[in-house]
Amino acid sequence: MPFIPASVVLQRLHDEAHGDHFTLGWMMGMLQRRSFGMVMLLFGLAAIVPGVSIVAGLLLLIPAVQMILGHSAPFFPRRIAAHPFPTRHLAVVVQRAVPVLRCLEKTVHPRWRSVLGASGRLVGAAVMILSIVLLLIPIPMSNIVPAMVIVLVSLAWLEEDGLLLVVALLIAVLVVAVVVVAIWETILGVGWISRVWSS
Repeated sequence: MPFIPASVVLQRLHDEAHGDHFTLGWMMGMLQRRSFGMVMLLFGLAAIVPGVSIVAGLLLLIPAVQMILGHSAPFFPRRIAAHPFPTRHLAVVVQRAVPVLRCLEKTVHPRWRSVLGASGRLVGAAVMILSIVLLLIPIPMSNIVPAMVIVLVSLAWLEEDGLLLVVALLIAVLVVAVVVVAIWETILGVGWISRVWSS
């Protein structure tokens, strides 16, 4: 099967979305083998937006866990899969994402494909951990960095770019390490303040 760029897949998805609402079940059927990457890309883009990041982060956990388990495509519980979402929200994401994707696709393209074959579970684990980071840090704007890394990982997976995927996963490790250190330093700081206060 010939490779189809993510921008084309996303534009087709938008063009086929008729009516005022769409469902995740319909979207899964449209995307088929590209569904893991596209779902994570769309939710990652949504997670950048303040106020939407919590819902997007929770939804990201579902395909991430399924990817770790080795499923060939994501599936959502019937209640979530059949829940209607406004088509205009999809249109906004597509209108903003497609031009950027077309620009990126000049340099992001299929390469190092041997890396992709063994990295599905690793990608799922990275997205799951980044989603947890996104959900657990209640600092304003703290959702942006993990969400952008999720977008980068998803884009690399969608575009079958093994080189970008390696870079994206290394960035994910760095982001998680920084968060862990920051949390540890906060815990130590709180302990030190409590000891000073009690003395």
